[in-house]
Amino acid sequence: MKVSVGQFKPGGDAPANLAVMRELAGQASSEGSELIVFPEESMFSIGNVEGSLQRAVEDNWTSFVQQLSFLAAEHSIAVVAGGYESSGEERPFNTLVLVDATGRIVDTYRKLHLYDAFSYSESTRIKPGDGGIKVADLGGVRVGLMTCYDIRFPEQARALVDAGADLLCVPAAWFKGEHKVDHWETLLKARAIENTVWVAAAGTSSGHTIGHSAIIDPMGIPQVHLEDEERGIVTTDVTRRRVDDVREFLPVLRNRRFARNDTIVDSH
Repeated sequence: MKVSVGQFKPGGDAPANLAVMRELAGQASSEGSELIVFPEESMFSIGNVEGSLQRAVEDNWTSFVQQLSFLAAEHSIAVVAGGYESSGEERPFNTLVLVDATGRIVDTYRKLHLYDAFSYSESTRIKPGDGGIKVADLGGVRVGLMTCYDIRFPEQARALVDAGADLLCVPAAWFKGEHKVDHWETLLKARAIENTVWVAAAGTSSGHTIGHSAIIDPMGIPQVHLEDEERGIVTTDVTRRRVDDVREFLPVLRNRRFARNDTIVDSH
């Protein structure tokens, strides 16, 4: 499967952000891509929303998902993108949507690990996910979904791979700060290496987020990447064969001595 990651700077207006996504999806489709991964907050950046966040979510979530479906069908390309979904309470969910190339909603994933770190508290405005991990089949490639801060939790990536994921899609809005680019790049490579799996990470690029979108192979080697460009895409081939080849000579998943219930395997 040819996969693209799209990087841009979401504002506070969902239709305007969708127009940018439509442009990038068209570009990816013209390059033969079958999947494009957009960043977290593709619907809108909550820092740029005027007035009530709850009202903005209620006014935009349903139409955002519908327009993602139209966008995917229009360009015959599957899409992963992040937005804010009403929880029925004041705090919405931070949710990813996976749409196939016909426009069918395949699955949604609600961010499990909220960014309560580096003096930021996402949980004051956002409700943590309640639906567990999500892995879906997309054209013969098993796609696992993660969002931004989730990448710091290796047990989530391992759970997705145990559930069959060949590719981890990681939309993000990774904040700038000392060592933050190093953390981002190191964590993406680590999740790829320790799980011998592909990683496709799409980041927002703005005054407070780093961009640095990338697609990394199961050996942890970046195949394509962006830096802090405000808008752009990169594309590469993501294959199950590469996963199988790496796991043949680097069988870490077979060699591990911890079972899936986290209990050490007795060697006696």
